[in-house]
Amino acid sequence: MEITFLGHACLLIKTKECNLIVDPFISGNPLAKEVSVNSIKADYILLTHAHQDHILDAEAIAKNNNSTIVSNFEIVNYFQNKGINGHPMNHGGSWKFPFGTITYTTAIHTSSFPDGSYGGQPGGFVINTDHKTIYIAGDTALTYDMKLIPLRHQLDLAVLPIGDNFTMGIEDAIIASDFLNCSKILGYHYDTFGYIEIDHTKAISQFKEHQKELILLEIYNSLTI
Repeated sequence: MEITFLGHACLLIKTKECNLIVDPFISGNPLAKEVSVNSIKADYILLTHAHQDHILDAEAIAKNNNSTIVSNFEIVNYFQNKGINGHPMNHGGSWKFPFGTITYTTAIHTSSFPDGSYGGQPGGFVINTDHKTIYIAGDTALTYDMKLIPLRHQLDLAVLPIGDNFTMGIEDAIIASDFLNCSKILGYHYDTFGYIEIDHTKAISQFKEHQKELILLEIYNSLTI
């Protein structure tokens, strides 16, 4: 499984069978100006919630690729009304896709579309594919529900928001990694705008003090698990 960071909370995940993109916010992110929305190939689009900085380019990518959007019922219904394929889920549910199995997990955040309409409840994803398992937390506070995930899933990587202010910050992300029983963390949802700027060196050092690895990828860089 290859994971490419496209800025903010956007990830491109390549498996043997399919390409997945998570929370595409590219055209509105000045830090991702070298990324072309029209060049992205995605069979599935995973959306954690309805905020603009997570769905901005979902419609364009879906229509370019005839993609299927995977998210909560309200978000999928919103895009289906635009003629886009969708697979609705809700918290605790799992579904087997051609690339593997997704479980939709809880997140503590808000969720509304840019026009203020209801975007359902926010969530995250556990993805089991290629004999690897990753957890993408979405925008969330530290939550005790994270302790439930390793009861069912042995994680190879946890993707956690670390920018603070709108989500958990570094200290809570370290606790989250304990709850998840996962020592390899890919940080995201940081640096895009002033409220969530972080000190990279300090953040990596803080994780290292707890015998954990924090990976901060440059935009368009990848890791393979």
